[in-house]
Amino acid sequence: MVRACCVVGLAWSLPLAGVATLTPEGTGWSWGDPLTELRWYATGLGSPSTMLELVGNLALLALPAAFAVRIWPPLGRRPVLIAVALAAGTSIETLQWVLAIGRVVSPVDALLNATGAVLAASWVTRSRDGRARTALPAVGTGDLR
Repeated sequence: MVRACCVVGLAWSLPLAGVATLTPEGTGWSWGDPLTELRWYATGLGSPSTMLELVGNLALLALPAAFAVRIWPPLGRRPVLIAVALAAGTSIETLQWVLAIGRVVSPVDALLNATGAVLAASWVTRSRDGRARTALPAVGTGDLR
């Protein structure tokens, strides 16, 4: 039952991510200079528009990654997960460039998308395995996972 729900969730979350990132906003494309973007994020954390952009980029692939890890547990292994998440984020930015749909092509966006995917999938993997959701072991248990 859980697997079926995850399949449906993945089937819905992937097209939503596609709509969010591949809906045309004009023609052509522009380059998102990484240093300029990082400075914008760092100086705009008090701005609602900056926070919306940051949270949106982190959340974009979080649900698909969480559902995918539940469907295919080997995907939850850290090296595989990081590689797939980076490939997914890079693919989105590459499609925005190739399709020339008026979007900003940004390596920072790709990294933020991948980071959100890895965090969400790691949380799902930990909770599924029954491990604590915190990085610190309980005091006095000798549990050093």
